[in-house]
Amino acid sequence: MSQKKKSAGEKPDAVMEKLVSLSKRRGFVFQSSEIYGGLASCWDYGPLGVELKRNIKDAWWNAMTKHYDNIVGLDSAIMMNPRVWEASGHVDSFNDPMIDDKTSKRRYRADHLIEGYIASLEKKGKTEEAARVQGEYHKALATEPLVKSLYDLIIKEEIKAPDSGAFNWTEVRQFNLMFQAPLGAVADEASIVYLRPETAQGIFVNFQTVREAARMKVPFGIAQIGKAFRNEIVKGNFIFRMIEFEQMEMQYFVKPGTQMEAFEEWRERRMSWYTESLGISKEKLHWYKHDQLAHYADAAYDIKFEFPFGIEEIEGIHSRTDFDLRRHQEYSGKSMEYFDQESKERYLPYVVETSAGSDRLFLAVLSDAYTEDEIDGESRVSLNLHPNLAPIKAGLFPLMKKEGMPEIAQKLQKELQKQFKVQYDDAGSIGKRYRRQDEIGTPYCFTIDHDTLQDGTVTVRDRDTTEQSRIALDQVKAFLSEKLLK
Repeated sequence: MSQKKKSAGEKPDAVMEKLVSLSKRRGFVFQSSEIYGGLASCWDYGPLGVELKRNIKDAWWNAMTKHYDNIVGLDSAIMMNPRVWEASGHVDSFNDPMIDDKTSKRRYRADHLIEGYIASLEKKGKTEEAARVQGEYHKALATEPLVKSLYDLIIKEEIKAPDSGAFNWTEVRQFNLMFQAPLGAVADEASIVYLRPETAQGIFVNFQTVREAARMKVPFGIAQIGKAFRNEIVKGNFIFRMIEFEQMEMQYFVKPGTQMEAFEEWRERRMSWYTESLGISKEKLHWYKHDQLAHYADAAYDIKFEFPFGIEEIEGIHSRTDFDLRRHQEYSGKSMEYFDQESKERYLPYVVETSAGSDRLFLAVLSDAYTEDEIDGESRVSLNLHPNLAPIKAGLFPLMKKEGMPEIAQKLQKELQKQFKVQYDDAGSIGKRYRRQDEIGTPYCFTIDHDTLQDGTVTVRDRDTTEQSRIALDQVKAFLSEKLLK
């Protein structure tokens, strides 16, 4: 048997096309409202997709709330009092610098436009020119007003629109990313609420309530998984950037002065989780340090993953200082201070944040697992998913549709499905059934054959090695428990 991964050297677009095609064909991800032409950057998770995504979220939730006795959960509302977003700064400053191409009427993020231009120079081998523009770009980012400095650089470098090739720009303008919604029967300014652009603020406004209800002492954390919404203008790369997405966030409250120690600890923990719990290739994960920090942060790193279309962020670890609690205390008039009974100190806790996107992580897991092998001269596509993430844990095959084999397989299915997601399949040759399960990432397949009728054993086949062995029929459940419930 020979195996060779053939997808590694392919062009990014080709790999992404295969992932999108596989996702639709096998029921991972569909275009939302496709029968009506769809809606840009909106996607639905199919039968296998919901299982994989739930397994990812469960892995995160368990790692946060079950492995630590000082982290508790929360599920806050999507819509909140508008004052929340005034206090957080989102109403005034949650926007992107946008510029329109007058020729094509398309809109672009000005900073992305410049970064793309720099990348194109580097690709053409114009490294000195790219370095010069990069230096000008850093100066522009530090110059106020930002919109003018970005516009001046675009005009100076004569950067053309990627789609039309025209040099016919509007001025750069700030575009707020929050969705507004009227609340109630009268659509006036007083009834406007926002769909939350992040889940973190729900944690901050509930800080005291959760702390008191759960009887928590600093340091402690609050974890949450929930939907967020951003009116993204620049969309694309399948489910990487969507207007409706899901965040997995944990805010860890610490005593001021101890935040850097906690920050480094969570950096180490979060990177280890990706490789040890999710099985993501270590060489595809990268640290990115933010030199230009957000106004609320005193340290920030991103964990980035090598997608087919480039190295992009999947999680941020930030030291947010006391900015959020201080702002909510100021705007609400309610104390957010913590009183330490032991030291008799009163202070506003600092916050270390871990924030990951479950949709981006879904795509990272899918990208990392996608493999094209050649086995005994025959090609196959497989998803080498971590067994705990696989949407289907086992395939159950009767070798033939007679002699009682289907009945034995169906009985085994009923026994296993109370604990594991399994799939019964009696269509086509065993080889074809193996290929179907390989393509959706099923780690193990069990075949009921003539020997099963004689000695009560079944064939178990491993997805990654394709090796086969025999175990007792009544040991299948124990086998899966040992392999999956670690």
